[in-house]
Amino acid sequence: MEKYECPCGYIYDPEDGDPDNNIDAGTAFKDLPDDWVCPKCQAEKEFFFEAD
Repeated sequence: MEKYECPCGYIYDPEDGDPDNNIDAGTAFKDLPDDWVCPKCQAEKEFFFEAD
């Protein structure tokens, strides 16, 4: 599964999920809830891009 990066530098890694926001490890970026936002800067999913 691909990692996605926010313009602020936060990287969403599906292997880790986002436990602080009840997102289980193994959750693909495309499967995140529509209202999920960057835990660091609150940017919406549409601003993320695929990380290298």
